[in-house]
Amino acid sequence: MKHLSKLLVVALVFVGINSIQAQDENNPWQVSFGVNAVDVYPTSDVSSFGNEFFNATDHWNILPSISYVSVSKFVGSGFSVGARGSLNRIDKFGDTDVDDLSYYGIDGTIKYNFLQSTVIDPFVEVGGGYTWMDEIGAGTANGGIGVNVWFTENIGLTLQSTYKHSFEDYLAPHFQHMAGIAIKFGGTDTDGDGVYDKDDACPEVAGLEAFNGCPDADGDGIEDSKDACPNEAGTKEMNGCPDTDGDGVADKDDACPNEAGTAALNGCPDADGDGVADKDDACPSEAGPAANKGCPYTDKDGDTVLDKDDACPEVPGTVANKGCPEVTEEVQKQLNDYARTILFDTGKSSIKAESTSVMVDIITILKEYPNAKFTVEGHTDSVGSAKLNQSLSESRALSVKEFLVEKGIEEFRLSAVGYGEDKPIASNSTRSGRTQNRRVEINLVK
Repeated sequence: MKHLSKLLVVALVFVGINSIQAQDENNPWQVSFGVNAVDVYPTSDVSSFGNEFFNATDHWNILPSISYVSVSKFVGSGFSVGARGSLNRIDKFGDTDVDDLSYYGIDGTIKYNFLQSTVIDPFVEVGGGYTWMDEIGAGTANGGIGVNVWFTENIGLTLQSTYKHSFEDYLAPHFQHMAGIAIKFGGTDTDGDGVYDKDDACPEVAGLEAFNGCPDADGDGIEDSKDACPNEAGTKEMNGCPDTDGDGVADKDDACPNEAGTAALNGCPDADGDGVADKDDACPSEAGPAANKGCPYTDKDGDTVLDKDDACPEVPGTVANKGCPEVTEEVQKQLNDYARTILFDTGKSSIKAESTSVMVDIITILKEYPNAKFTVEGHTDSVGSAKLNQSLSESRALSVKEFLVEKGIEEFRLSAVGYGEDKPIASNSTRSGRTQNRRVEINLVK
């Protein structure tokens, strides 16, 4: 046993030396231990080799205990290097019985595994070492074959037969058969998720084997790196995001996540189909343009000009006049018939009280045409100086304008102008003619 301890020490030293190499595969280390059998049947007798090779009863020396330990380190491309120590008791030297000769061996190995990461893992092995039999030692050249059968990723059964050729005549060449337990270890798993760093796409963050070691925080089956909503469980169709209302717009992009809508409206519904989301639609049950908050445009006066385009939405008019009524020649004549009957105090611009009813009639007509603009024109006869007549005509026109404005006609619609005695409509030679020339006219501005 003292020799086995020596062998273990040597094996550990070997492990220490090799551990300075980078680990480039999962579970790069393998330790095997078990039982070995030494067969010293003459290996040169080729004719009887096939019949006697498996004659364990007559030729195999087996120590009923753990009698070998091996350590190996994967170095890449299927190759491993290692060391093995073994001991035994020899009481069968071929066909000759001997008296319990001691047997110790220490070997260096180079192993090649044909199939990696498989349950059945065959290999070949070459190497060399030193073997003592009855305290006499010699160097050996070794070659062998074997197989590992893995029960789990880390634990398996190893079976191996090795031929040891001695460099000295006093050590008989022989076979050494081994059967034992193999344990693989040494893979690094920084985040402790069960996926070794070599195969872990996210070695610093605990994840799932299904995602090569990357996490799925919300458990929706989509790894976080590909999940647009890593903290909310969603669907693959939504790139990992939830879609509560099932309208095909992810909640994170849905302005109405609890109401099914359309993608064009950021997930909001549009009951009347006018392109305005219900939440922004002042008339969600009536189709209307966005410019009118989703409501249809009205035509309150029924003149076929929509209120939005109607300059006179309360009064029927014509399309040509932007929805306002047009001042006809008949209306213009009636307006001036009234205007010419306005009476003023003699030589003054003040309107006589008896003209009030006429002014009311004029106001009524003007209000029927709310967008029409008019000029209030003052005229005189030729009696007196032209300068005084001009001034009087201007003041009388202005007086009429101010009266109309005071009674509710918008000032911007009216202008006042005086023509004095320049535009007579009758002869100033007769009293009747002069009466006609002293007048006020209200004419449409075209």
